[in-house]
Amino acid sequence: MKSVASRVAVSLGFILAALSETHAQGAQDFYKNKQIQMVVGYEAGNDYDIGARLLARYLPKYLPGQPTIIVQNMPQAAALGSANYLYVRAARDGTVMGSISRNLPSQAIMGLPNIEADPRRFNWLGATSFPGRICVATSTSAIKTPADLFTQELIVGSVGVGSATSIIPTVINRVLGTKFRLIEGYRGAQDIVLAMERGEVQGACASLGQFRTHERLFREGKLRVILRAEVTAMPEIPDAPSIYDYAKTTEQRQMMRFVFSSTEFGRPYLFPPDVPKDRVDLMRKAIAEAAKNPELLAEAAGMKLDMTYRAPQHLERLVAELYATPPAMIETIKKIVPNLR
Repeated sequence: MKSVASRVAVSLGFILAALSETHAQGAQDFYKNKQIQMVVGYEAGNDYDIGARLLARYLPKYLPGQPTIIVQNMPQAAALGSANYLYVRAARDGTVMGSISRNLPSQAIMGLPNIEADPRRFNWLGATSFPGRICVATSTSAIKTPADLFTQELIVGSVGVGSATSIIPTVINRVLGTKFRLIEGYRGAQDIVLAMERGEVQGACASLGQFRTHERLFREGKLRVILRAEVTAMPEIPDAPSIYDYAKTTEQRQMMRFVFSSTEFGRPYLFPPDVPKDRVDLMRKAIAEAAKNPELLAEAAGMKLDMTYRAPQHLERLVAELYATPPAMIETIKKIVPNLR
């Protein structure tokens, strides 16, 4: 009996080993002769679209089987349509991936209408770009440091409610008590910079990328960075102080973190729920390698497109932190920021 049991155990071990090997081989061979659909939640020409198409050209080099990647734009409902499609309808075998709004997690937690997706169930694959937000002032302004904003007024241009140019100074005012004064109605960041040059306003708050075409003004000292609205340091402006350093309570930090952390999602890429782990791991590794390809980075630099890589573990951690926000604080944040789209 012992001999029979031993032979059965050995045979079972061989079978399990064979199954394990077949499974691993299947993961490596899965993408051979396959086509991957990359759903982008924005219109053609948007930076999400440009970044996705650039990544899609390099990504197959790092995937076993070198599958074809087809980009499909799905901009309905301010990118919510693409998130819902990926969550509810997309194939869960690793042949459909997406690039969705960095605001989805905070929008879902705040209960914005028509969101079916639960960000906690997505397979986050990584991201490109770190569109860190900053506030700048003209050289003629009396504001030199963030501390000055608590005692003196800074007149800043804004596109209007719902834009970063309004959200950033409004949230900082309401949470910390600074003295930004908004002048709304400008068409965009470029118009606001022109208004600063004309002396109509003294500053602006927006993503760093929106100031890249005005590098000359910073070199000449006509504009200066007052603060960054980020916890994470920004490599391009390592000395810029963080507004979080001026929070006096944990609650203040949490509220700002909830609103401003969306930038740390960059332009995120994800799989729907339930995709096999081995395929998730393959795609995560491929995106990490493709995003660091020297040719891709050179091409992106030529377009002034930020392709800073963001690891999937970082995105998962951000989602978990957002969902840890107390419900009472969420209600307060809704009153501070009526629209995060």
